[in-house]
Amino acid sequence: MFPRKFFSEDHEIFRDATRRFIEKEIVPNHGEWEQQGIVSRELWNAAGENGLLCCTVPEEYGGPGGDFLHSVVVNEELAKVGATGPAFPLHSDIIVPYILAYGSEDQKRNWLPKVVSGETVMAIGMTEPIAGSDLQGIQTKAERDGNHFVLNGQKVWISNGQIADLYIIACKTDPKEGAKGISLILVEGDREGFKRGKNLEKIGYKAQDTSELFFEDLRVPITNLLGQEGRGFAQLMQQLPQERLVVAIRCATALEAALDETIRYTKERKAFGRSISDFQNTRFKLAEVKTLAMVTRAFTDQCIQLHLEGKLTAEDAAAAKLQTTEALNKGVDECLQLHGGYGYSWEYPIARAWADARMSRIAGGSSEIMKEIISRNMITA
Repeated sequence: MFPRKFFSEDHEIFRDATRRFIEKEIVPNHGEWEQQGIVSRELWNAAGENGLLCCTVPEEYGGPGGDFLHSVVVNEELAKVGATGPAFPLHSDIIVPYILAYGSEDQKRNWLPKVVSGETVMAIGMTEPIAGSDLQGIQTKAERDGNHFVLNGQKVWISNGQIADLYIIACKTDPKEGAKGISLILVEGDREGFKRGKNLEKIGYKAQDTSELFFEDLRVPITNLLGQEGRGFAQLMQQLPQERLVVAIRCATALEAALDETIRYTKERKAFGRSISDFQNTRFKLAEVKTLAMVTRAFTDQCIQLHLEGKLTAEDAAAAKLQTTEALNKGVDECLQLHGGYGYSWEYPIARAWADARMSRIAGGSSEIMKEIISRNMITA
């Protein structure tokens, strides 16, 4: 693959430490977590102790004080081994930035040290049964009652839904105002009126817990409002580019890992008296997947560089998510085919990679929504 010039020596030292942690604490246990449908709480604490959580949180709030490239390292090392259970990227790079960007000083000093240490795990509640990519259609309400908000409604497909302690909930504080009536509110998981549904069974990402959430006359103080009332939709839109880039980073690395695994397998597997890799069809298919992986990596790294410079637009991020998720699904499917019947066995990494890849085209905005974002700006430009 291409040289990656934006990583410093410090980043590579951090990568080595991250890789060792994953090999020791995650790889041997991931199969058990897949059966349980959730990772252990001890893992989160250990990740916090080893500096793998919330890399970009400043030291003044108990964080490592790193940059986004430290987060990239964690994302890539998890993706290399197919560790989809530990939702560190979701917690650290998608949810916690909301508190950093919009939280009050009291909210930052109260919550950031806890999310860095792993004492507090976070989730975000946007999707509802009748509102997925259309965030303006959410029905969960938060009505003012003196110094409190009273929440009623439900969310679905919430990653970390079972294990989380603190949730950012998108809700309507003024239903008549459409998108301008949406606010983000911090909800602790132990409040009266909060209920978790069952841990949902999914095709892939089996070790990552995913739940429905229910709110019935749930009261939170107005100090739990994140940012300004009525600015929730704008806040979500401002943070979505990084979320989609995080997805792209994982997909680019997962595609490379699937290719490496398939090259190894085709060299070892014999058919008709020779290695599968000796057949022209195999070599040509591997060449196609490698080219796809190289293009995906080059584009993803360019988007990382733009993000580091503060220049990654919503359209860029949408294109990155669209290209990488589609490439991953195409490439992993080709790799599974080269495994033959063994590719359909859960014991083989390629089967997990294939099942896990499918979610990427849906979560964080479906491929169809990415096309809408990209084409809308092309037409109005």
